[in-house]
Amino acid sequence: MMQRRKFIKALFAVSALALVPIKAFAAMWNTPAFQATKLQEAMTALQISNVTLSNDIQVIAPDKAENGAVVQIEVASSIPNTESIAIFVENNPTALIANFVFGEGADGFVVTRIKMAETSDVLAVIKSGNRYFSAKKRVEVLENGCG
Repeated sequence: MMQRRKFIKALFAVSALALVPIKAFAAMWNTPAFQATKLQEAMTALQISNVTLSNDIQVIAPDKAENGAVVQIEVASSIPNTESIAIFVENNPTALIANFVFGEGADGFVVTRIKMAETSDVLAVIKSGNRYFSAKKRVEVLENGCG
């Protein structure tokens, strides 16, 4: 009986430790940025400023999305030391779609599927050091995905 109690206590202790990273990630979640309805509000919440257009970023997306509920987006950055990739869709109910943060030495590349409410530019903003770079791709949405 005593061994069983020790086992259960140890199991709870390990479970509690497993939840610590989840709480750490939740603390990193930038709620104001993800709730912003305007592009500039979302960028301000992420502390993005002085963005430079760059040919070193590829935004790969369909020219026309038959269904805005599932639009595949790829972003590839060949900018050295890419630290993060933020994806915005200006005409969505919330402008910030995703913010990927990379560890040192990671490739600046992401593939994701997003929802698009209507035809809009998909804007990728890359952070490298204290500088921000961007590229965009216009996607025509034929059927609304956010309604």
